[in-house]
Amino acid sequence: MPVLAPETVDVGEFEPLPWLRGGHQMTLFAWARPRRFPRLPRPAERFFDVAHDARVLAHCYWHPAQATRPTLLALHGLEGSSRAHYMLGLADKAFARGFNVVLLNQRNCGGTEQLSEGLYHSGLTQDPAAVVTELADRDRLRAIVVAGYSLGGNLALKLAGEYGSHPPPAVKAVAAVSPIVEVDRCVEALERRQNLIYEWNFVRHLKQRMRRKAACHPGRFPMGRLQEVRTVRQFDEIFTAPHFGFQGASDYYYRASAMRVIDRIELPALVITAADDPFVPAASFREPALAANPHILLKLSPHGGHCAFVGPRTAGDDGYWAERAIVQFAEAHVNPGGR
Repeated sequence: MPVLAPETVDVGEFEPLPWLRGGHQMTLFAWARPRRFPRLPRPAERFFDVAHDARVLAHCYWHPAQATRPTLLALHGLEGSSRAHYMLGLADKAFARGFNVVLLNQRNCGGTEQLSEGLYHSGLTQDPAAVVTELADRDRLRAIVVAGYSLGGNLALKLAGEYGSHPPPAVKAVAAVSPIVEVDRCVEALERRQNLIYEWNFVRHLKQRMRRKAACHPGRFPMGRLQEVRTVRQFDEIFTAPHFGFQGASDYYYRASAMRVIDRIELPALVITAADDPFVPAASFREPALAANPHILLKLSPHGGHCAFVGPRTAGDDGYWAERAIVQFAEAHVNPGGR
C-alpha cells in the first residue's frame, strides 16, 4: 500500500474564534467549557499488562467487525485521563468516521493507582508500545494511528522516533497536539509568574495522586517530602527522577524528550502546536531535527493555546480544529488509496 507524504495531506489551517486570540484565553476557555458527546456509545473497559508490575486501563469504542476498521490510539497529557475533554472530543470525531478508538490512561491515571507498583513519566513509551503490540497481535488490527496531547504528544513522537525505520506494520501514522518535545524548556516556561495557575493545578493533582498512590502502596514512596513540593520540577526531583533511576530532574527531562529521537521518525507524523502556547515554547519546533524532517507535517499556528484550538462552529462540527485535523490526517494514512 502506498504511503502518502505528510505534506500532501491537507488538514487546513487553524482560524481561532476572534475573541480567543490570546494563548491564555484560548487555553482556559477550552479547559473550562462544558462539552457533550452524544454520538459516543458507552465505552468498553480494557486492561493491558504493560510490565510485570504495571497494568493500564483503556476505554475503548469498538465498531462491529473491529478488525476490519482502522484504530486510533489516544494518549492524554500530564495528570489527564481517558475522560479528558480533548480525548473524548477526538474519540467522538474519529468514531463517527469509522475508527475504533482506544483511549489509554497512563499508569495510575484515571483512578488506577492500585493497578501499578510504580509511577509514570513523560517519556515512558514502553506502555503505548506494549498496547500497540497487543492490538496488532491479539486483536489482529492492521491499521493503527497513535495520537497524543501534550505529554501524550511527546510519547507519540518519541515512540515513532524509537521505531525509526522499522515501525510495526500495523502503525500507519502518529499525531501530536501541543507536544512537550523538549521537556526542560516546557517546565522552565511553566515556572514563569504568568503561568502560576497552570503549575498550581498540575502540582495539586500530582500531590493528590501521590497520596492515593501511597494509600495503595504504603512505604513505597518518600511521602514525608511531599510537603516540600511547590513546583513540577520539585515533584520530579523528589519522586519521578529517583523512582526511574534518572540522575535528577534535568537528566530525566533530557532523556524523556522526543527531541532526542525526532530526527529518526520515518512514520508520517502530524505535529500541531501554537506560537501562543503558554508553556510549550515554539522555538523547539523550529529546530532542524524536527522542522527539516520530511516525514513530519508541522502546523505551527500563531494562535491556539495549549491543547485548545477552538475555532468557529460549522454544520456538524463543534469547532475543535485539532481534533478534526488528526482524524483527517489519520484517514489519509490508513486509506491512502481512497484519496
